[in-house]
Amino acid sequence: MTNPEQLFAGFEARMAEAQQKADRMRAEMETVSVAERSKDGQIAVKVNHLGNLVGLEIGHAVRDKPNLADQILRTVQAAQSRLATAVQAGVPSIAGSETMNELVGQLHREYPEPEPEGFAEGVRDTRPDDGARFIAEEEPRKPPAPQPPPRPARPAKDDGTDDDYFGDGDYLR
Repeated sequence: MTNPEQLFAGFEARMAEAQQKADRMRAEMETVSVAERSKDGQIAVKVNHLGNLVGLEIGHAVRDKPNLADQILRTVQAAQSRLATAVQAGVPSIAGSETMNELVGQLHREYPEPEPEGFAEGVRDTRPDDGARFIAEEEPRKPPAPQPPPRPARPAKDDGTDDDYFGDGDYLR
């Protein structure tokens, strides 16, 4: 029979080891980032280990181009699609483990390869409140939902009392 104190000590040691591994993995993950340039080299982006944009450089030659936002987004997507490979290389503490396989699979699902250029060109949404937004196709404008007709008001009983709860005289039904 094992002593309960030994069981707890063993459990605490395994928990401390797992915490150390998690801390090491977190520190390794935070060092992972991906930099990408557009095809013409005028746009440079950097995404962190979470896929968030953390750096953006725009060359003078493309600043006035009408499709600048689209080029930036494509470059960001290209960088994000390379995160899985960067994580595999940058996080050796879990290399080859089931955790790494799941993490890489999740990154591939979250950040797939971007569509080929010219394949899914967006339509500029020219609504004044959001003039720079691109959408895949024009959103149909829905008519407002029909409102139900108003309910007729209940006729008021006036039996001389102000007490509505017991107004009908029979309070035990």
